[in-house]
Amino acid sequence: MRVLVVEDEVKMAALLRRGLTEEGLTVDVAGDGERALALAAGSDYDAVVLDVGLPGIDGYETCRRIRRNGVWAPVLMLTARGSVADRVGGLDGGADDYMVKPFAFAELLARLRALVRRADSDRSSAIEVGGLRLDPDSRRVWRGETEIELSAKEFRLLETFMRHPGYVLSRTQLLEQVWEYDYAERSNVIEVYIRYLRRKIDVPFDLVSIETVRGAGYRLRKDGGG
Repeated sequence: MRVLVVEDEVKMAALLRRGLTEEGLTVDVAGDGERALALAAGSDYDAVVLDVGLPGIDGYETCRRIRRNGVWAPVLMLTARGSVADRVGGLDGGADDYMVKPFAFAELLARLRALVRRADSDRSSAIEVGGLRLDPDSRRVWRGETEIELSAKEFRLLETFMRHPGYVLSRTQLLEQVWEYDYAERSNVIEVYIRYLRRKIDVPFDLVSIETVRGAGYRLRKDGGG
């Protein structure tokens, strides 16, 4: 399970990261709403732990923007305020659950697991973008009725694009999501695999689905190339 923790208090963020990591989860941390929006757009999280009292845009607005950006990972909001109005504000803004500080870590973990189970049961496993269809469970891909054979990395790269159609994903975001460890900046691994992917999903069909956005990264067209 991959979780984004959005918390500006360094000590609290470190405690959450350590606790969740010890439970076998993969954890990314953002210290403000703007960073959270960037990470959420470029990675496929199973859940988001979101503090309300953030610098800049607060947790409520961050949650609203996450939802407007088409990210539907379950959101568990954390706050030091426990009034009914605060809880309603968070839930109306798109959050799925709400916890008041201080809280027991065991309860937070249990709520996260429950949210992810609920989201998994509601989520269709197949992803469709235009004429492209991808099934994460069987690890199969089709362009129309034609099945396309992809390597493991090609599949993961395409899945990342298909979960964020229309969004520009940077080289760093793609490296973090697909390879999950750092390559040297001089590495051209992203360019190489983009080329491999285009040769399989676009060239045989005389289509263009993955666009290069100069100075920014790459984007899968919302129509999947047609």
